[in-house]
This record gives sequence, structure tokens and C-alpha cells, in this order.
Amino acid sequence: MAIGKLVKSNTHTDYVCQIYGPGEIERLPVPVDYAFGNFVRIPLGAGYGYLVGVIYDTMLLNPDFGNLGPRLSPPSDLAVFSPDYLAEKVTLVGITAVGMISPADVPTHGIPPLAAQIDTLVERMDDAAVRVFHQTPSGNVQVGYAPLLLASGSSLAGHLLLRVLARLEQLFPAQSSPLAVLRNELIWQTTIGPLGGGA
Repeated sequence: MAIGKLVKSNTHTDYVCQIYGPGEIERLPVPVDYAFGNFVRIPLGAGYGYLVGVIYDTMLLNPDFGNLGPRLSPPSDLAVFSPDYLAEKVTLVGITAVGMISPADVPTHGIPPLAAQIDTLVERMDDAAVRVFHQTPSGNVQVGYAPLLLASGSSLAGHLLLRVLARLEQLFPAQSSPLAVLRNELIWQTTIGPLGGGA
């Protein structure tokens, strides 16, 4: 389902998506649709497939915050006479691109060679699409973008990968053992490691 549109990029793989608000789309996305760790796809145009990304951050934008001056109209009047004023309050999510899916549904993990365009639709991926992105031709699960996430420098990178691995364990029950090993190692790195447990 559509959750928003791209409004900015910070790098080749780091995008900002504005979540659709009232009046922009028939079925408004709810917070669970753009939750931390959700996979999204971004069309690259005819014949190029999709970028695949993971939501890694949420930002709330309210330009009116801190404006304590007098108001000429109450909020109820602004909704009628100036509806775009209310639209300035938006929810933004950060998306990191972790790969691509070709038009033939062939997944590639890692830094994608192509970049998305401004105003491009962002869609939440359902379970079937997430499976396609993570399944190898032999039926095993792959997480080839894990080093990219961990090297991003974000303090939330480890927690983001933990959330992804937990979801993959549900989607690939036959692969739960190797995924659990990876997840337990990551838990140690993100909780015990920073406390000096390895000393």
C-alpha cells in the first residue's frame, strides 16, 4: 500500500518520505504502516524495477511549534479557510535503500546503482514481497545488506537489524536456526558489547 512520497535525499541511499495526510489519498496510512523496520519499495520507472528500503527513523514536523504570538483565526476556522496551513504539520520517515528488485522479481542486495526521483511513490511491502527480496534461488534466506546497515554509523542500526531478523524468522521458519544465531550475536553486540563485556 502507498504510504507517502519522497521529498528529499541525504545521500545516494538515504531518503526522506513524507507520509500522506488527510485529503492526499483515499486510505490514509496508519502508524503501523510506516513503523521502524518496515520494508518499502520505490519504483524506479518502466523497465528498472524497484528500490527496496527499510524505514529507520521517524520525524514529526510542526512549523507552528514555538510560535506563541497572537492568532488571527482559531484552528477550526483555519481548517475551512486555509486548509494548507494544517498540512504543514507532517510526519517524515527516513528510509535507507538496501537493494533492488528487477522487473523480473530478481532481488539484489547492497548499494543500488540507480537512485529514486523526487515525489516518487513509496509503498509498504507485504510479506510476500519481503520474502521475494530475501529468498535465494535455492530457497534459503539472504541478508546481504546487513553490513551496510551496521556500517551506517546510526545508533539505531543494530536495533534496526534485530527487528529485521526477527521478522525474517517469522517469514522463513525453516531458516530460523541460522537467523537466530545471527540475531543472538547481534543482541550481544548491541547490549553487552558497549558495556565492555568483551574486556
